[in-house]
Amino acid sequence: MRVVIAEDLALLRDGLIRLLNAYDFEVVEAVDNGPSLLPALLKHRPDVAVVDVRLPPTFTDEGLRAAIAAREQVPGMPVLVLSQHVEQLYARELLSDRTGGVGYLLKDRVSHVSQFVDAVKRVAAGGTALDPEVVGQLLARRSAEEPLKALTPREREVLGLMAEGRSNNAIASRLFVTDKAVGKHINNIFTKLGLPPSDDDNRRVLAVVAYLNA
Repeated sequence: MRVVIAEDLALLRDGLIRLLNAYDFEVVEAVDNGPSLLPALLKHRPDVAVVDVRLPPTFTDEGLRAAIAAREQVPGMPVLVLSQHVEQLYARELLSDRTGGVGYLLKDRVSHVSQFVDAVKRVAAGGTALDPEVVGQLLARRSAEEPLKALTPREREVLGLMAEGRSNNAIASRLFVTDKAVGKHINNIFTKLGLPPSDDDNRRVLAVVAYLNA
């Protein structure tokens, strides 16, 4: 699996390269600034990009802007964003093209190697990997807005766990309910969000996009 990394801190960048290589990823390029990122993404068209939001020269949103520009030219290019803070606008803009393969993790909360590697793999496969803090803030902001206001509190809770990338079984364990109950909640979510029957994984991504999108 081919990866492009964008991280300006040399130690963290080197650590990401070593970590991903150890798990059989191939890091085809690692850049340390915003202007270099877009050309690298378009040149390699990686299976997944791991991108810091704030890169030189201005340390504002260069990483994310380059990732969004790359997805405009290569629709659906999987991007996993790393950030120090929850940037709600960034998360929504990244998902504005309604395609999957996106993640948003807070650096300080990536405490286990296995969790990070799993998130990279999930995003590369076209799924979502969102930090619970990101999900919580976005849900709090949008809980009274369309299309979420049609969902019950439990359905919003299930949707939030779906956004974190959890499976039906994992959601059931977290909420102390049966897999069947989770399946019923998810079907209700799909119906209320107007998502027609199709591949379940694709509908899961679209359900997440529905509440993250402006």
